[in-house]
Amino acid sequence: MTELAIDTTTVNLSQGDLDIAAYLAKPTEPGSYPGIVVLQEIFGVNSHIRDVTERIAKEGYVAIAPALFQRLAPGFETGYTPEAIEIGRNYAWGQSKASELLSDIQTAIDYLKTLPEVKKDGFGCIGFCFGGHVAYLAATLPDIKATASFYGARITTATPGGGEPTITRTKEIPGTLYAFFGMEDASIPVEQVDQIEAELEKYNIPHRVFRYDGADHGFFCDQRASYNPKAAADAWEQVKQLFAQQLQHVDNN
Repeated sequence: MTELAIDTTTVNLSQGDLDIAAYLAKPTEPGSYPGIVVLQEIFGVNSHIRDVTERIAKEGYVAIAPALFQRLAPGFETGYTPEAIEIGRNYAWGQSKASELLSDIQTAIDYLKTLPEVKKDGFGCIGFCFGGHVAYLAATLPDIKATASFYGARITTATPGGGEPTITRTKEIPGTLYAFFGMEDASIPVEQVDQIEAELEKYNIPHRVFRYDGADHGFFCDQRASYNPKAAADAWEQVKQLFAQQLQHVDNN
């Protein structure tokens, strides 16, 4: 389909005393569109995450990227230096909590439900890096019908804030999950990819697991040295197919 014209803005999602900043992108053409939650890497809602949010909106969705580190570092956004990686990892794995992340994502979904142009019968989510792990968590939410998890590390070994690894929640996933991994990703051994796939199969979760030879961690991000255009292009087509099939697509009648 032809890419749609879009509007973008930053909105505040109210959650009690906390206001969560979120980047919102939506088609300008009147219609009824499914909602998608975009989940950031450890680098915040930076230009890459905003670009992904916009790309999704151009395909005929209302996309929103909540700031997952709002409690820890409001407005946090950084690049890909070793120093930035250390800071981001500390926020992600040292201070974030799964329960709060899920609450924030639900708040983003509830906000989308208030928008007249958003369909209310099921939502999607997509996440990268830390956000890929969080997307696996978010897939357990009743509203989520389609999840795209990109190179989510530690799914088999940990969960934000501590406790049983996120993989133990696989049986709670009500929708379809696609997972994307680079086979050169040292942070996610192939044995962990196999374990994730086996768990999805064990609980009969509708899924596909994509393994890209020669692709490293962060292969989808065209701002990183690990960008792999071939793997990224194929993954994007798979994401579009997932959302088109599992969410009722754009209806502009």
